[in-house]
Amino acid sequence: MMKKLYLIFITLCLAACHPEETIINPQAPQSDLLPVAKIDYLIQETLAQEGAFAWSRVADEVLWSALVQSDSVLMVGYQPAGEQLVNQKLHTITVADPAWVQAKERVLDQILAIENGSREASQSVESLLLKEDDTLPYMEIKTASLAVVQYLRASPRVRYVEPASYYLQTPDPAPNQRVASKLSCTYIDDAPVPAADYQSLSPEVKASWNLFPLSIPQAWGRSTGAGITVGLIDTGTSPTQPKLGSEFNQGESQGRTITKLGTYQGDASDDLCGHGTRMAGLIVAPRGYGGTAVGVAYNASLVAIRGTGDVILDSRDEKRGVANALKVLGNSPDVRIISMSIGSLFSIGSVKDAIRYAYGKGKLIFCAAGTSTSFTTWAGVIFPARMSETVAVTGVREGNQYKRCNTCHTGSAVDFTMTMQRSDPDRTTLALPEAGTGLSTVGGSSAATALAAGVAALVWSTDPSMHRDAVYQRLKETADLYPNRDRSFGWGNIDAYQAVASSGAVAKTLN
Repeated sequence: MMKKLYLIFITLCLAACHPEETIINPQAPQSDLLPVAKIDYLIQETLAQEGAFAWSRVADEVLWSALVQSDSVLMVGYQPAGEQLVNQKLHTITVADPAWVQAKERVLDQILAIENGSREASQSVESLLLKEDDTLPYMEIKTASLAVVQYLRASPRVRYVEPASYYLQTPDPAPNQRVASKLSCTYIDDAPVPAADYQSLSPEVKASWNLFPLSIPQAWGRSTGAGITVGLIDTGTSPTQPKLGSEFNQGESQGRTITKLGTYQGDASDDLCGHGTRMAGLIVAPRGYGGTAVGVAYNASLVAIRGTGDVILDSRDEKRGVANALKVLGNSPDVRIISMSIGSLFSIGSVKDAIRYAYGKGKLIFCAAGTSTSFTTWAGVIFPARMSETVAVTGVREGNQYKRCNTCHTGSAVDFTMTMQRSDPDRTTLALPEAGTGLSTVGGSSAATALAAGVAALVWSTDPSMHRDAVYQRLKETADLYPNRDRSFGWGNIDAYQAVASSGAVAKTLN
């Protein structure tokens, strides 16, 4: 009888422990915790050498130390063991399907076994699982265990493991340099703007100086963006800016809609930073009255989502907010274009999943290549602009020679540039202020990205039946450097007039 019970026990153990799983000893001693300064130094070394950073490239002990030194929350992407090409089909999978549910539960069960094997008081799945996405296969797990980290990184059911909230906290050790950091979210409104920095157009708007070398006013003779909806993921829109509210339809801007949503820390859409208001204005500000700056696609509609509190995605709430915003826009049939003048020095698995989800739904996604608060010579194109599913845009100075703006990042992942800075670095693009009918200015790759998204709306408006790839092709074939792609500036400045006039490649002699 005892022999029979023993055999049953062994059979159950074998059934529970699949041969492809690596079972971690929960009693294994924890390594020494790395201090924050050491973790930051390792990250900055990678950024300086490679221009990008991903948690998948570091040792278990480094990832675990970053986890514990932040909020002890892991972002875990899961999949059924043996599942192939998940990235290409994220827009088609259903996480409620049995295979995906079983994979998730298998991972959770093993985490629970490790956690309970290393402590006297037992935990429950509910105490470990803080959040699971209802569309994309990822979840947030509360743990401080090195053994859990090691198990997850070895499991065939896990796609990625990342500390959910770790961000750079110490200055770059290189002299006189710092890593790109958060913008201060402070802008100067109603400051005097030189008359040379705009032209007055009918009925009563100002066209920023940089729209003209990009041939945007010339393009308006053929397209104003009518019939196209642009999605904007940023810090929201100001409730006190009427051009993005009650005066959205006025003058030559008519028959369009603006929708304001929130996915960051609730459903509030109000801009508490100022960045999103300016990006929205660059894309779709009306051609109306009051002497404000006009947007590139002044007849396009807008869905503006407050997905983050500022432009750098470092908190767990911001990452979740942006991923949720991408899902909303991905599932919005009217939205063709998504503009994201936000990002991170780190790759973010949940946002990467959401980018691929929206891309799979046919969206053309523009992302900022990166803007630093001081000029850096080593920082590369940031995430998610460096993804193949996105269109990376950066800003350059006026003139025939390509020179990046004082704070703009460049690199081989850049697709396009947009002129947005004069020789004086303080003279950038005219933008809407947070309130009233005055003027504001904004620069960096953020402004360049919003301008490029507006031009894409002009192009798509000429033939709404076009596929996303055809719109990109028009932009590429009519850009300044085509057919030779520069390793820092991509295809160069977009020529809006040639792009809207083209039904394919346009001769460079066309003016």
